[in-house]
This record gives sequence, C-alpha cells and structure tokens, in this order.
Amino acid sequence: MALARLAHFSIRTTDLERSCAFYECILGLRRGYRPPFDFPGAWLYLGDDERDYGTVHIIGVDPGNPSGLSAYLGDKSLLASGTGTLDHIAFLATGVRQMWETLRAEGIPWRDRTVPSLGLHQVFIEDPSGVTIELNYPAAEVAGLDLSNGAQASTGVMA
Repeated sequence: MALARLAHFSIRTTDLERSCAFYECILGLRRGYRPPFDFPGAWLYLGDDERDYGTVHIIGVDPGNPSGLSAYLGDKSLLASGTGTLDHIAFLATGVRQMWETLRAEGIPWRDRTVPSLGLHQVFIEDPSGVTIELNYPAAEVAGLDLSNGAQASTGVMA
C-alpha cells in the first residue's frame, strides 16, 4: 500500500479557544465540520473543501474530565509545551510581507531563514502550545531585502 499524502496533524491543548484563534487569525485556517466526539476540539481547514477532514485538529484536553479523550485516543501525558519528539510542522505559503505584518500586529515573535539553494525563505513561529511552525515562501519575495540580522525580524522590526 502506498501513502497518498499527509492527512492532518493534531495538537493537544488545555486552551482550545486560544489555539483555534491562532490558527484562524495568524494562518488563515477556518473551523469546519468535526464529528461529535466525547471530548472538546476543533477541525481547521485550509480551504473550502471539507472532504479532506481538515488540516489541523485541535484536541481540547480537559484535565477534570479526560475519560472521552482517553477512551478514543488513549492515555497520553500532556507535555507542558512544545513539539516533543516532533520538531516542527511546515506549510507552503505566499505573501511573506503580509505575514510579517500580521505577526508584528499580534506580537508574535518569528525567525527568518533563507535557503538559497532551494529558492526558499522560511519563517518560524510557535503556536500557543509551543509547537514550531515553519512557513515556506518563495525566496524571490525577499530578494533585495537585508535579512542578515535575524533578531530584527524576531522583534517585529522588519521593514
């Protein structure tokens, strides 16, 4: 059997609304259909087509009532934050300047990197649970800009 593509990734969080707001407001995903599971959560979609079952599944962890979640997905400890053994999630994107403006307006720190041999410009951010997200833009979008001081971008001073 051959794999076709990555279907989605799931993030466990104790702050469902904050996580959803991040993926909706910063990355532009939208909430869509989610089956009526016995635990809180949301399915976030990249486009209008809900036949793909969502790109990001946010799993709400209710420490006071974990039975529905553990019955469905099994018992797992909730790391305080971060990606654990998974290093990061990456998306292909366009419009790096608009993303910088959004991140600056929302007070979200970021790191810029360019991979010249791939023609790729990367923006790294973290979601409210500490999951690292890599946004990959065409390097042509930053051509001619002085990105030598990554600290500038991280503090939201990028021109």
